[in-house]
Amino acid sequence: MHGEPSDSSRNNDIDQPEHDFPDDSRTTRTHAGESIEDTRNWPGIILFGVGIALLALTLTAAGYGFAGWVIIGGVSCIVCLGMGATLVIAEHRRVRNQEGLGLNEPHDH
Repeated sequence: MHGEPSDSSRNNDIDQPEHDFPDDSRTTRTHAGESIEDTRNWPGIILFGVGIALLALTLTAAGYGFAGWVIIGGVSCIVCLGMGATLVIAEHRRVRNQEGLGLNEPHDH
């Protein structure tokens, strides 16, 4: 472990505060990693993940024949997926409007 740099000589660019979003110094694309980097997207991403888990649980309940749980799980799944997608899209639009850009980029990517 002699070749590892000490803590004092490591590059501290990773420890930037969250208000430096978007990070234009380390990317060539205008919004690479936007959904993960912007912490305001996390509730939407988490809700979307919960919706995927609820989909799996609903399909399992349907396979075992629990009709009541299928209805509860299906409604919960649709609500979580819808709210998660809505929150991520709303935050994406907020970032675009804050930067003075439209929703679509004029670039070819």
